[in-house]
Parts: sequence; C-alpha cells; structure tokens
Amino acid sequence: MTDVASPERLLFASTAQAFLEKEASLTRVRELHDKGVAFDDDWWRRAAELGWASLLVPEDLGGGSVSGGVSGGVADLALIAEQAGRSVAPGPLHPVSTVLAGLAEAPGAHTDLIEALMAGETVASWAVYAPGRGFAPLDPGVTATVTDAGYRLDGAADRIEAGDRSDLLLVVAHCDGAVRQFLVPTDAPGVTVTPQQSIDLVKRYAAVTFDGVQLDAGAVVGDAEQTPAVLARQSQIAQLLQCAEIVGVLDAVIGFTVQWAFDRHSFGRPLASYQALKHRYADLKIKLEACRATTSAAVKAVGNRSEEADFAVSVAKSYIGENASAMIQDCIQLHGGIGVTWEHDLHLFLRRAMLNRSLYGTPDEHNVRVYALSKEAS
Repeated sequence: MTDVASPERLLFASTAQAFLEKEASLTRVRELHDKGVAFDDDWWRRAAELGWASLLVPEDLGGGSVSGGVSGGVADLALIAEQAGRSVAPGPLHPVSTVLAGLAEAPGAHTDLIEALMAGETVASWAVYAPGRGFAPLDPGVTATVTDAGYRLDGAADRIEAGDRSDLLLVVAHCDGAVRQFLVPTDAPGVTVTPQQSIDLVKRYAAVTFDGVQLDAGAVVGDAEQTPAVLARQSQIAQLLQCAEIVGVLDAVIGFTVQWAFDRHSFGRPLASYQALKHRYADLKIKLEACRATTSAAVKAVGNRSEEADFAVSVAKSYIGENASAMIQDCIQLHGGIGVTWEHDLHLFLRRAMLNRSLYGTPDEHNVRVYALSKEAS
C-alpha cells in the first residue's frame, strides 16, 4: 500500500481496506459476475457513508477529506482507488467521482444533487465518449440546441460506466459553437440506454442515444467559458483513478506471485530460491515502484492544480498502460499452468488492467500528448 503520512489517513485507509475485504472480496466479485450484476446499491451507500464520494467536494458544499481540502481529497480518493484495485472491487467509484469533480467546479443550482451523490442515494456517470471515436472530450457525439424552454439534445454516447445503473448522466455536447455539459435523467423521454459488456467481470458500460431530449435551462452545468477547464479537471480525475487502481492491482498480484514462489517447490527447493526467477521478481518490483512513483507525482500535481497536471497524468497513464498488462501476464507465466485457469484469480486482475488501459486515452495517445506538452513547455 502507498505510504500514508498521518494517523488519520492510516485509519481511513485501513477502514477502507477492512470494508473491501469483507464486502467486496474476489469471491464476491465472482458471485456478482455469476448473477450478471455490476454492484449492489446498498453496498455503494455504505461505501459512501465512509466518505468515499465526498472527497472532491469542498467543505462549503458538504464534502471534505481526511487530509483536508480538495487537494488532500484527490490524494485520499487515489488511496481508495488503490485499495479497490487490490480486490478489483465493483461499484461506481470512478463515474460518481468524475461527475462530482465537474459539479464541484460549477455547482450552480445542483447542490441537492451533489448531496445525493455524496450520500450514495443517487448514481451518476459521465457521457463523454462519441461512438467510434477515441477519448476526445472537446469533440462529443451529442448536440444541444437552444429552445424556448431550455435545450434539446440529439446524438449518442457510449462506453458510459454504470450507464445502465445510473439515475443521471453528465452529458458533454456541442452547443452554439461551444462545448457544454448537461445533466440528463436516464428515464427522460427520448433517452435510450443499451447495456454494453466489457472484458471486466463486474464493470458494465452502456451506449445511450438522445432523440429530441427536452431539458430545462437548469440542466446545464457551468458556463461556456469554464467548461473546457472543467472537462480537463474531470479527465485528470478519471485517468488518475485508473492509474491508482492499477497500482493496487499490481501490488496485489506481485505480492501473491512472490508468495507462490515461496510456497511452491521444485526438486525440493522453493521456486523463489532460483536465481533466474529472482531476477524476474526484482524486475516486477522495480516496475511496480515506477508505476507507484508516476501515479504519486500525478496525484500531487492534480491535487495542487499544477500547470504540469496534464503532463504528469499522461506520463502515469502512458507508463502504467504500457507495462501493467505485461507485468500481470508475466505473473501468470510465473504461476505455471494454474495461472491460466478460470479458477485462479489472476485473470480478474488482468481484465481490470486491460480495461483501464483502453479507456480515457491509450498509452499511444498519451505518448503523443506528452510529446505535445513537452514541445509547448520548451
């Protein structure tokens, strides 16, 4: 686990770990998969009671964090995501946090919704992906037209996490030559939600079409000038959560792979005693610490709203995306034949890592972004 600097934060982390071990174990993940269920609503409400959904919300809006302030909240949220990665936990932590990151920047008249999201009573997700396109928040697949009563939405979005379990969607749309965001109830007339399967056992997604969806003026979030900055903040949070979660995934996988090497014997000796294997374990450990370091740098930059935040997040997303899946594949090989069976838990972790690799920018896309940001800075 990532080091924590205070007794309060240690208690926060240990409480989350105990909750996840009891209520979101790998056995529970398999049970949810067998039932075709993404997460349990009551489970998420209890997680929200632990403060997971309030970390990015300022205190004047009812939020708060153990570490203090929104900057500390980013670090605390990353810590929760890391803990969740250790058991590839279900639940809408990512989409709810991303929506709250946007609402906290432009709360307007949405304070009641923020309160409901923090309490776990409402689930919301971010509709930002245009069908058939990569991650491009400023180029959505939905159009908003101004009407006498407010707005009309037409178009489509997909890869919406927990979209079929969400009460509301925060939809990114073109509107009068600018990009805006709108809160849209999933049961509104003209909204069609189609579930999408993913490679992960419990994470579910949805494609949504908007056909003449009528919204009042209060559905808009923020103004046209601030929306690009809000979208950038939401993107940073979404990507950061993925990186932190994969650090937890890798920490767990490498931990039980090393333990397997001590427990498994060959020719009367534990596998861990063979020099060739020791080098492979050492390589895995070095890469894990590099993943942890790049994520920690991104957490600090995003928490402090540094000008280097986009750069730091892309570095982390690129490095972890390029290495995590291969590291888990190596752990599978180190387990021998049992590593490729359905019964072993390794594939649960590999699925989560591969899913996160493909969303909110692939490693190749972030490599290009790092290059572009480097040129701008030089």
